[in-house]
Amino acid sequence: MSILPGRDWWTGLPPAAGAAVMATGILSVGLHLTGHEAASLAALVVAAALWLVLAADFTSRLLGDRGRFRAEADTPAALTAVAATTVIGARLLQQGWQTAAAVLFVVAAVLWPGLLFNVLRHWRRRMPGAAFLGCVATQGLSLLAASLADAAHHDLLARAALAAFCLGLLLYLAALFRFDLREVVGGKGDHWVAGGALSISALAGSKLTASPVWTGSAHTTLRTVTLVLLALSLVWYVVLLAAELRHPRPRYDIRRWATVFPLGMTATACLSVAEPAGVAWLRTLGEVLLWIAVGAWLLTFAALVAAHLTAGSGARDR
Repeated sequence: MSILPGRDWWTGLPPAAGAAVMATGILSVGLHLTGHEAASLAALVVAAALWLVLAADFTSRLLGDRGRFRAEADTPAALTAVAATTVIGARLLQQGWQTAAAVLFVVAAVLWPGLLFNVLRHWRRRMPGAAFLGCVATQGLSLLAASLADAAHHDLLARAALAAFCLGLLLYLAALFRFDLREVVGGKGDHWVAGGALSISALAGSKLTASPVWTGSAHTTLRTVTLVLLALSLVWYVVLLAAELRHPRPRYDIRRWATVFPLGMTATACLSVAEPAGVAWLRTLGEVLLWIAVGAWLLTFAALVAAHLTAGSGARDR
């Protein structure tokens, strides 16, 4: 399945296309944190444009094709709608656009319960990495809520962010018990979300740790949990990278955007955790991982273009 333009291309996008928004958006966040503002803004424009396309497709299906909407809303990939919205919101907040970020938070918060309930109802044993999107979407809400709470000095929102953070961790554990470990060596790309879910949890934790709302033992606990989550996400990173090298999967699949997202999220988590946790070397590690993620984005985009051109050539030959 391609996400390049063609006739009525935007009405044929699967929910998994939301991972492309997530991947591009989180790279924009990371590039902003490292001072590469021009590249960050370019990535933001791309992510926002694709988000608008997916939002239009989502609305079109909701209003005009209820059967397809219900079928797709039951799949874990549907939760990319929530996660992508929160990532874009977090980046807009970095620009100081608090009202726009708050609007996206409301949109994500409205979508989240219904989509999560539908997805959890259809969970089964031996699921792909997309099972972890329940955690990712919930931690995305925590991240954006904590960021907005800090910007607006809103203690109640900070406490809501903490509640979402804890729920996200429970959803991760639930998904872990259903994750098919064979995906590590045979997955099509979304198996990387097993690590990416921990990375976004660490990123949300870093925002909570930096909040003045939490002091004393609460702050210490949040710092410790955040560092543990980041360490576990780095372990997943090494394991998944080793599996990719041992069992290469070069063919393009739209789920490969769900590989780029965890790469970018792990880098951004390292960059964000470094200061509130007081671990300076994490920033250096984050910068290295960020450029790996940028390279992965470029390779995935090149593979997408190549796959589209090959498909177009085959269609003309027929």
